[in-house]
This record gives sequence, C-alpha cells and structure tokens, in this order.
Amino acid sequence: MKEPVKERHFGPIWFIPGDNYGVYPNCHSIYIEGDGIVIDPGSNRNRLTQLREIPGVREIWLTHWHEDHLMHLDLFDDLPLLISAPDAPPLTDLEVFMDAYGMEDSGEREYWRSVLKKEFHFRPRRPTRFLKGGDVVPLKSGNVEVLSTPGHTPGHLSFFFQTEGVLLLGDYDLSRFGPWYGDRESSIRETIRSVAHLREVPARVWLSSHEKGIFEENPGDRWDHYVSVIHERERKLIDRLRSPRTLQDILEAWILYGRRREPKAFFEFGERAHMKKHLEKLMKERKVVKDGACYRMCDG
Repeated sequence: MKEPVKERHFGPIWFIPGDNYGVYPNCHSIYIEGDGIVIDPGSNRNRLTQLREIPGVREIWLTHWHEDHLMHLDLFDDLPLLISAPDAPPLTDLEVFMDAYGMEDSGEREYWRSVLKKEFHFRPRRPTRFLKGGDVVPLKSGNVEVLSTPGHTPGHLSFFFQTEGVLLLGDYDLSRFGPWYGDRESSIRETIRSVAHLREVPARVWLSSHEKGIFEENPGDRWDHYVSVIHERERKLIDRLRSPRTLQDILEAWILYGRRREPKAFFEFGERAHMKKHLEKLMKERKVVKDGACYRMCDG
C-alpha cells in the first residue's frame, strides 16, 4: 500500500496534497506563506478553506486551465486570478472550455457539461492579470521565476522559487502514465521541449501536480521514462498501421490507456485526442498517409 502524500513545507513554499495521491480528478496545490498565494486550488477542499481563513489567501495562480487544477476555484471567486494569456479563454465560458479540449461529439459535450458544473464547480472567470514566461515576480517570500512550458496546454506555466530552489513542474508530473497532450492546441513537440527545459533548471526540490508530488533528489531516469512514454505510444501506433486502419480501429487498440475503461465519454475522448495528435505528427513527417477513411504507413 502506498504511503499517504503528506503536507510539506519548504520554507514559505507549502505543498498541499490532493486527495487520493493527487490522482486525477484531484491535484496537489501550492501555498506561498506570507504572500497568501494559492497555486492550482484542486487539492483538499477543507484544507483550502482552512488556508483561506488562516493564514489567509490573497491571490490565486493557475499553472494552466484544466479542470482538475481549478476544482475549488469557486472558494476564491472574490480574489484576483492570474494565469497565462493563452490559457485564459477556456475559463470564461463552459462551451469555450470544451472547445479548447477539441470536443466535437455532442454526447461527450453533454457528459462534460454536467461533470464540469457538478464535480468541478465550474464558474466563468476572467483573469485579473496575466503571467508570462520570463517574468520574475518579487514576493515577500523571494523571487519567483515564471517559466513558459507549453505543450500540455499552449500556455502552461511552471514556477521556480529561486531562494528555496523549489521548482513547481505543474502537469509535467513525471508519472508512469506519461504526458497528456490531447487538447486542441497541445503539442507533442513542445511537450518534449518543455520537459527538456525543466530538466535544466537548477532546482533542489521538484514538486509536481499529481501522484508522488515531491522529489527531493533530482528525478534522474524519471525524466527519460516520462518522454519515452510518448515514443512508445507512437511505436505501438506505427505497428498498428502496418495494415490500413480506420481511426476506430486504432482506438480499439487502447494504446493510451491499455484497455477499455468507463466512462466512455472520458476515456474514449482521451484516446481519440492523443491518437489524432500522433497521426497528425506522422502525416506531417510523411510517414503516414490517409486513404479515404483509413490511415497507413507510407510505401517505402
């Protein structure tokens, strides 16, 4: 049995664990003591409520726009909200939110419309101001360097707390599952580039939004394994395309999730989104062509 992920303080940087090890639909949060900043309010709702009361919360920052990172944003409706400009539009409207995921199926949208309202407490918000890569934000607790790490989302941000040497990776979580890059504006290439960027930051502690959450030694081989998951997904897809396949044929291999899972509106959407990203990449590289409804490897 896994040991529970515990709250840890690295100077003024507090790691607030999410429920169930921060596994989706939960995530870990960060609280910056002295400045009253919560980053990604998707952890335990009761703990976030306590932080609002003591020692107090003054601002909310988001690494990106995904629902698990703003599950309890409704607790802070009256406070300033900061996010990158590219990731701001989905926050403003539920339909825009689903558009940003690239959801086209009406049944999937109906499912997500309900889930986002009931489970993630979605309420339209407009950011107070924007954070951008290259900014160094002076806080009472020390300087925070804002890192532009697109790929997972177009405006995903990571944060390096320079004084404490703490790097918040956000959703580059170094999990065994590997990266998510299934949104309309996600990018496989930028995901790989952002992981390489984060790997070079001279941190002493690495915090991620899910699962293990805290790395007090350099993650080492975890960086390589995380990126290798992308290449392994592509290898399995290429093997599948030795014979012409429709998109539905490809989805039935469950390359991303390994097996059929429920609810279908969640897992089939994720499978389709990622396979389409890989197909687009392979077609751009002229390794795959589409003939009618089928995809196949290029001759030669």
